[in-house]
Formats: sequence, C-alpha cells, structure tokens
Amino acid sequence: MRLMGLSLLLALCSSEVFAQACVVHTTSARLDVKVCQQNRNIPEKLFADGFCQPNLAGQTVDVQYVEQCPTGAFGVCSNAQVANMPYRQDIHYYGVATDAAYLKPFCEAQSQGSWLTP
Repeated sequence: MRLMGLSLLLALCSSEVFAQACVVHTTSARLDVKVCQQNRNIPEKLFADGFCQPNLAGQTVDVQYVEQCPTGAFGVCSNAQVANMPYRQDIHYYGVATDAAYLKPFCEAQSQGSWLTP
C-alpha cells in the first residue's frame, strides 16, 4: 500500500513538471508575427490564461498550446524576465531574421535574458 501511495505521489508531482508552451501567431493588414513562449516558472494557469492570450486590437490572434516550442526559430530570448514580475520564460521568434537587430538588444537589456541563435 505504501508503494502505491508513493507511485501516486510521484505521478501527481510529475504532472506539475511537464513542459508548457504556446505558439502565438498574430496577423493584420501589414503584420504577420509568430512567437512561441516556453514557460519556466510562471504559474500554469496564469501562463495559459494571461501570457498566452494577448489582447491586440485590430489583429487576428491564433494560439496553439504545445509541450515545447517548435524548431525553426531565428532567435530565442532565453530566461527572459517578465517586466515587474519574478517570472521567467523563453521566447522563440520565427519569421524575419533581420528582426533580431532590435529583438536581441531588447532581450538582453529589458528582459535580462540571453539571446541564442539556434
């Protein structure tokens, strides 16, 4: 019985550890942006209901939840800190690689993250 209780406890704990990410694709007449946010330490519900649900006026937003961000990003802001909060995430950028010219400095200065080129 004790072993079964331990197994149940491990199963419950491991469900808290699974990876959590969302791919956010926004479009408008002149805009087509795709990013993936990989959760590091944001409470699961807050991440899903807040961070993965941007409210962008005049833009169509499509959100897909995935276990981890897909390959193919031109850059990743690793361990980015959420402004004025103790939370961290990895932000994967897809699309126009020349956008790295302004995303990299923002990542390093504002988000206190590390810019990675996959």
